[in-house]
Parts: sequence; structure tokens; C-alpha cells
Amino acid sequence: MVTQETTANAGARQSARKQRSMSGTGGRTAALFLTPFFAVFTLAMVAPVVYSIVLSFFAQQKSGLGFGEAKTSFVGLENYLQVLQSESFVGGIGRLALYCLIYIPCMMGGALAFALLLDAGVARARKLFQLLVFLPHAVPGVIAALIWAYLYTPGVSPIVSVLESGGISLNFLDNHMILPSIVNISVWEWTGYNVIILFTALQAVSREVLEAARVDGAGEIRAAISIKLPLILPALSVIMLFTVIGTLQLFTEPSIIGKATASVTSTWVPNMWAYDAAFNRHNLNQAAAVSIIIALLAAVLSWAVTRFSSRMNKA
Repeated sequence: MVTQETTANAGARQSARKQRSMSGTGGRTAALFLTPFFAVFTLAMVAPVVYSIVLSFFAQQKSGLGFGEAKTSFVGLENYLQVLQSESFVGGIGRLALYCLIYIPCMMGGALAFALLLDAGVARARKLFQLLVFLPHAVPGVIAALIWAYLYTPGVSPIVSVLESGGISLNFLDNHMILPSIVNISVWEWTGYNVIILFTALQAVSREVLEAARVDGAGEIRAAISIKLPLILPALSVIMLFTVIGTLQLFTEPSIIGKATASVTSTWVPNMWAYDAAFNRHNLNQAAAVSIIIALLAAVLSWAVTRFSSRMNKA
């Protein structure tokens, strides 16, 4: 005799089998759609990184007085030691650090100020102002560097001519001014992009909270500092993370400006050092070592920024 309990157990087992069958089908479908992504990711990202790591542990060595046939030999960490002992590479790291100390506060401070002004409604033609601020980011980096190289070059630059007519002699391409000049190009390129991100985050701030603050007597500046700024800290954290990673990739602007001045050498920053090693000195092994060093530095700085941002958001 079939009891009600037996029937319920049979139904439960049938339901479980059906769920397992559907789960297995869903897993196979997900794997089918994800396979192209993982294949491209492996070929385009993982494989080059692994190849660079392997390449950095080898070197091309010639027998005799250097006229013999070059042989590939395993040298371990020798390429890394040679790179880190290179005065030009260490100088490039220091130059890049100084670039970060100037560029990041200027760009983020400017982007935050513009975004707060837009959100406060100070700019009447808000849409037009957003477009004008974002427009420099739409210019490719090479074109932007060429434009500013023209504006920096004495004898052809209208900016230099106006300054000279006012009795101010300023060479933007000499050794003392070249770093701020390159910082200016990057600030001009990236401020508008980050303004849009911060302005979007500000639009998500509850208007009721702001209205309550105004009722309590808070002005626009007090509301911006005490309410808006804490609420958009996650967006600022993301911008900081991407900016730190981006500064380590500095290459285009100094490479272009270097065509107009001797103040920028072929090893001015780490990425230029790697390019020079690979394509001018034909030492792919040291270039690979530099790329791994830059990647490790980016990973460490990203971790530090993430930890700092997490503590700030919890505070």
C-alpha cells in the first residue's frame, strides 16, 4: 500500500534529480559561452606575461671576444640586478615618483573642484561645460603631445611669445621645466574624464539629505565638504587606483616631447627604458625584466591604494 509519505519522498527525489539535471545543463551552457572569453584572455593576457617572465631569466651571450655566435643562457635574476643597478633606470623611477607627486594631486583636485561646481549648478550651461571639460580626453595622446610640443617650443609658440612680450622669459622644455610641462599635458588630458565620473557619483547623492543640510543652515561649501565628499569616496578611490596604475605607464607624452628637446632622454621613465632596451639595444631579456618590475610595482601600489581606500571608506 502506497502511503502519503512514500509518495512525498518519491516526489522529492524526482525534483532533486530534475534540479541536478538542470544544474548540469546550465553549467555546460555557461562553460560553452565562457570558453571563447577564457581562450582570448589566455592568449592575449596570460601567455604574454608568462613569456615575459621566462624571457627575463635568460640572456643572449657571445663566446670569445663577442664575435662568436650568440647563445641563449639561463642567468636567473641577473637581468633584474643589472636593471636595478642601472643609474638611468633608477633615475627614471625617481622621475616617475616625482611626476606622480605633482600629477595626482593636481588632476584629482581639479577634477573634484570642477565636478562639485557642476553639481552645485554654478555653471549655467551645464551640458556645454561638461562637453568642453571632457573634450581634451577625446584627443588621442599622441595628438595632444604634438599640440603641446608646438605650444612649448620657443619661436613658434604663441604662449611663449605672449610671455616674452610681457617680459617673462620661460622655456618650458629645459631641464627644470620639462617635468611640470609633461604633468600639464596629462592633467589637460585626464581631468575631464574624471570630472564625468565624479559628477555622475554626485548625481547619485540623495537630494533629500542635501535639502535637510540646507535647512540646518549649511552652505554649498559646508555641504560639499561634510556631505558630498564622504558619499563619493568610493568613486574617488576608483579614480585613485586607475590613476596610480596609469602613471606607471607614462610613455607617449615624454616620447613625443623628447623629439623637441634634449631634456628628455630615451630612458627618461621606466617604460621608455624598456622600449630603448628592446628596440634600440636589442636586449629583449632586460626589457622583459623591466616589464615585470613595473608590473610588480603596479601590483604593490594597487594593493596599498586599495587598503588605504578601504580604511577611508570605513572611517
